[in-house]
Amino acid sequence: MLSTTTPYGGFSLRGADKTEGGEAFAAADNLHWYAVWTRSHAEQLVNDQLVEKGFRVFLPKINVWSRRAGVRHVIQVPMFSGYLFLHEAVDKTKYIEVHKARGVVGILGDRWDRLSLIADREIENLKQAVDAGQTMVPHPYLEKGQRVRITGGPLKGVEGFFVEDKAKKGLLVLSIELLQRSMAVQVDCTRVVPA
Repeated sequence: MLSTTTPYGGFSLRGADKTEGGEAFAAADNLHWYAVWTRSHAEQLVNDQLVEKGFRVFLPKINVWSRRAGVRHVIQVPMFSGYLFLHEAVDKTKYIEVHKARGVVGILGDRWDRLSLIADREIENLKQAVDAGQTMVPHPYLEKGQRVRITGGPLKGVEGFFVEDKAKKGLLVLSIELLQRSMAVQVDCTRVVPA
């Protein structure tokens, strides 16, 4: 089963998004999703620091079995080891602030003004799967395969790659292309149509 420690791993609203005089939220127009690369096992540390600084972050987690001292128990680990997601209008100042967080390796991209973007739909698909409480497991990233959309149930509207599993059961693979990482969730084949 999949869950996060706070809604979406620590979303926080920043005062900078508010404007005076009833103007539109100008900062929201420039909001994009970015992948923050972290040191090994530092995802939660980075998440907590960025939330404290007022950044919007998403750190999805999955439950896995672990064995310590001969006893098996379930622990939560980041869905994408070594990464968390940042939803910001990144300028040079914010770029530097993110890099100041202990455990951050960098934000994926060439430099502060040419960062690699993650499609909004890819993150929305992950959020919807998190909200649906579906069991998710790591799955190899697929570059080729049929893109499908779920037509019913708690994942209605979610798109991903479909990998046939068993009769009337299958795996929907949700991918973050930039990271070349994927997660799979079991779906009912009767509710899958080509996207």
